[in-house]
Amino acid sequence: MRLRDVLSVLSKSSPYAVKTDREKILSSELDKVKDYLYVETDIESDFRIQLQSLAVGEKKIIFLCGSSGDGKSEILTRYSKKFDNIALFHLDATHSLSPKETAIDRLNMLFADYESGYKALVIGINIGMLANYAEEGNYEKAKTAISNYLENSTEAEGYVFFDFEKYPKFKLESHRYTSDFTEIILKRITANDDNIIRQYYDKELQHPDVDLSLCVNYYLLSLSSIQKIVVELLFKARLMKDQFLTARALLDFVYHLFTGPGYLFDNIFTCQDNEIVAKIADFDPALKRTKLIDQFVLSQKLRINEPEFEKFKLTLNLGNLDLHKLSSPESNIRFFFLLQNEELSNNYHKKFKIDFSDNLLDTYATIWRLHKMPKETDSKAELRPFYRDVLMTAISKYINKNTPYLGRDEFLLASRGGYMVTAHLDIKQDNVAIKCESSNEIENVSHFLAFLKVDEKSLKPIPININLLELLLRIVEGYQPNKHDKNAVVLLDELLDKLYEIASKSKILFITNDQQRFKLYDAESNGTELEVSGEQKCI
Repeated sequence: MRLRDVLSVLSKSSPYAVKTDREKILSSELDKVKDYLYVETDIESDFRIQLQSLAVGEKKIIFLCGSSGDGKSEILTRYSKKFDNIALFHLDATHSLSPKETAIDRLNMLFADYESGYKALVIGINIGMLANYAEEGNYEKAKTAISNYLENSTEAEGYVFFDFEKYPKFKLESHRYTSDFTEIILKRITANDDNIIRQYYDKELQHPDVDLSLCVNYYLLSLSSIQKIVVELLFKARLMKDQFLTARALLDFVYHLFTGPGYLFDNIFTCQDNEIVAKIADFDPALKRTKLIDQFVLSQKLRINEPEFEKFKLTLNLGNLDLHKLSSPESNIRFFFLLQNEELSNNYHKKFKIDFSDNLLDTYATIWRLHKMPKETDSKAELRPFYRDVLMTAISKYINKNTPYLGRDEFLLASRGGYMVTAHLDIKQDNVAIKCESSNEIENVSHFLAFLKVDEKSLKPIPININLLELLLRIVEGYQPNKHDKNAVVLLDELLDKLYEIASKSKILFITNDQQRFKLYDAESNGTELEVSGEQKCI
């Protein structure tokens, strides 16, 4: 069996992609590879502990909830036989056992059997089907328990929910981005010792008809520096493209990196057949427009030799990789990007490293961490530049885009016949709310919550994802949002609607034109006063 055959267990089209309760061995060699690759996740550990705590005859309904490809069937199949004396297992609640019944019908029957039986019930189910049963099912106790869980994450007595979404695939630690599952998988596939896949790789290198590009890709992904960059790209796809990372999608992605049409550094950015690569393609370093990258691409296309680059290629010692065989300067740029943290040849590739830096991701990670600092840590001073110079400045520029001369605390409400109606709002960062948020243990890296108070009254928390942060930073620099920013603008508009509502109820309004400024007070409380060109008049 060749290395390519062994790696096929990673593919989503492989019979090993979906775990079933089968007795027949498809391939003893591939079964060993599949077993070697298996990684116990935190959700599986908690699920197993729950099953181990069940007593014989204890009635309880346990839901294992997630999306397609999360690994529900893999986990359930693993424990269904071991615990079949105390629990009835239903591996996939999206299916029925007969063409004449629906998935809802099947669940109704399961709940009926559970009610009359003596065993616990374990169900693997998609979140969508869970919501469908809450609407259409017949078993009222389960419907109520499911509804309570979906609405406020509370568990009714006798019901337990294990949700893959509660076990995030990515974490933001003090100085880096991590994905434990991804990192473990990559290290296990490429480990030097006690690795069945590595043994096939070593054999492939000795084969008379060696699959050279596959071996190069395996060698490259074995480098820890490249693994870190892969994790960072997956993290960006999660933050900026809403790309969820299921176990099946990740394994298929890794399979594509190995077996795609080119070298790994091209495979990760250029093929649209893989759902993750299709999202990562937007982060292709060859798309960056910097002076250094443009000069390199242009010189290569004009066949202008650069001595340092030619020396770099001639003295490069990296597996069996030969840069002379690369078909385009874009491939070289991708190679420079992926190997930016490796010492190679004369290190020509490192001159591009600064062009590859991602300030947005670093800025987002820093602000996210500051909002999640321990409660006893005072992060208000470090967060002040974000609230003052980014969030509040962007809000002011966006609202007053047609009147840039208005102050940051003035909000344009209307403009008619050369006159503008504005209100004054005292907006500040809400340090008390920020400190409370820092004690929240739920670490959703897809966004952080920003906290503002207006005239000393706290606003509803503002979810800010990386796309909205990017838009805010661009607005501060003078950018005007357009239709291409619609997803981020929706979040910004929701905040502005609330500010408009507050401003419109202000007891003090200003009416101004090029020459005059009127200050209007609430007639019921202060009378009405006009201020004209610095001279106040009462009426």
